[in-house]
Amino acid sequence: MSPRKATRKEPLPKSDAMLDRIMAFNGANGGGVLIEKRSNGYSLFREDNGRSIARLRPFGKDDLVEIMRWSHRDKWERIGDFGPMMMPLEEALRYIAKDPMGIFWG
Repeated sequence: MSPRKATRKEPLPKSDAMLDRIMAFNGANGGGVLIEKRSNGYSLFREDNGRSIARLRPFGKDDLVEIMRWSHRDKWERIGDFGPMMMPLEEALRYIAKDPMGIFWG
């Protein structure tokens, strides 16, 4: 199954506020990103070529998410040397969009 297929699969069994917020951020910033909920997180892919951008994994019951990147080993990896990089969802989405380390959109 390709993770690059769709932004949503119908029907969804229940509302997913985090997925809705990610999709809203994408739309408000010009689109171009496919979002797929998989397992315990949300994978983001480029719409133009299907490449992996980032993975957001919710942490706890708060708004925190761990940001992961696609590695040269063909798997999601943590960012940072001292544990996972975690931020509130909106901040994480802005961080990925800005890509200050050049690891998401390259």
